[in-house]
Formats: sequence, C-alpha cells, structure tokens
Amino acid sequence: MKVRFIICSLFLISFLGLKAQENFSATLNFKTEPTDKINFSETNIAVFYQKKLGTKSKIANTLEYSNLKVNYEFNPYNFYADQDKFNQVQDKFEYSSEITEKTRWQLSVVPTANFQSKLDFSDVTVLGSLEISQQLSSKFNIIVGAGRTSIFGAPKFTPIVAFDYKMNEKTDFKIGFPDSRISYSNNDRNKFSLTNSFNGNFYHLDEKNVDNNAEKAVLSQMTSALEYERNVAANWFLNFKAGYDFNKKYNLLDSNDHKIYDYNSGNGYVLGIGIKYKQ
Repeated sequence: MKVRFIICSLFLISFLGLKAQENFSATLNFKTEPTDKINFSETNIAVFYQKKLGTKSKIANTLEYSNLKVNYEFNPYNFYADQDKFNQVQDKFEYSSEITEKTRWQLSVVPTANFQSKLDFSDVTVLGSLEISQQLSSKFNIIVGAGRTSIFGAPKFTPIVAFDYKMNEKTDFKIGFPDSRISYSNNDRNKFSLTNSFNGNFYHLDEKNVDNNAEKAVLSQMTSALEYERNVAANWFLNFKAGYDFNKKYNLLDSNDHKIYDYNSGNGYVLGIGIKYKQ
C-alpha cells in the first residue's frame, strides 16, 4: 500500500505543481475491441493542461489512468483467470520551444506504471520522445524525431515522421508514422477525422509464470478508424469512434522480451465513445 501511494505521488508532482492557466481538458473514454477469440474493453480517464512560458516556449501535461478488461470467450477451463484485468497510470510531460521562427523542438517524458493489481516500483517504465518541426510554408510542416514507445507492445526505440498540410481552415492532413490523420470541420461544432495509427501497450504480470517464465503481457495493432467530435454545449464535447484493428497481436514475453506464448486473438473492429470538458 505504501509503495502504491509513493508511486502515485510521483506521477502527481508535475500535475499539482502547476496551474492550468492556458488550456485545460478532462476526458472519459470507453472502448471495446472484440475479436474472434477474445474481447477487450478499456476505460480511460485523462486530465490535460498546457501553459505558455514566455513567447517562445510552452509546457503540457497529461495525467491518465486506464483499465483494460479481457474476456476469453472460448475458455471453458478458466485457464486465463489471472490475466483478465490490467491497469496503467501514466503521466506525459511535454516541453516545446522555438529554435528559429520556423523551427520548433519538443521533448516528452512519459513515466508509466503498467500492472495487473499489485503496483510496485518494478512496474514503472520511462518512455519519451524528441521531435523537431520545420515549417516549410504557411500551410506545410514536416516533423521528424525518435522515441522510446510501446506502439509495438514492449518498449523500444522507434522513428517518428509526419507531413502536416493545412489545406484550408476546415481541412488538415497529417500523414506519417506512427500516426496519420485527415480532419475536416464543416462548422465550429463538428469535427470529422479519418485516422490510422500503430499502437500498443504492455503490462507486467503480478506473478511470474513458472511454466513458461512469462513476465509481460503485450498488445499491438494497427487501427484505422473514423472519428466524430461534437461540441454539444459550452465547454462539453462528445466523441465517437468506429474502426478496425489490423495485425492485432496479444502475446506473453519473458524478461528479455522474447515471445513465449501467442494468444492468436485475431483481428476485430473497434467501437468507442467519450466525453470531454475543455476550456
């Protein structure tokens, strides 16, 4: 209990130490991802704020908690009873600043605790990234960088690249890796987006499996989705998401991140709904 309190306190330091003087938002999202053999459902709560530091720099922070439930439909002997719930507490701190009038850099540090039910210091992993954005014209930006991410499940270093083109006030294109997005707003209250992202996560198991030395459960997929956000009243927004997971993987890894078991979950569709307060 003391260990859990200390770890949670570490995640809260940056959130409580600054005031949300610029932009603030709080979101609650629900998502379901049924596949041929396994159903995944996730609840996510996040609080975001950003603040300018002078005229050239700003900081941003996102504190979030997510709970993943796994339902093994074809499991008559309850074989996976101890691997049906996973938790994550994550804090993403970002700092960005201008190098020149058209060049900007951004650093993100992401401590994350991924566990089943028993939170310990060994469950904490530090991720992050470094990106440089170059404005080539009034409508076109290019972004390059690298980061230690979990988009393929287990943490590893990955490249980041994106081409961002703002066609007009209503339409924006961002094509790259690991995320791509085409957004369109027909008015101030509606926003439609077509997205494609490589995404994943990992969770430390409470107890090492003596039969196969499993220490982590990892998930990864490429998700293509249509998203819609509606400003329903004042600062309140509703968002909806419908899509499909391609090349979905759900595996167990050992201490060296070698795959030792494959659940063969198969691909499946994605449905999500969320509510956001933003100011």
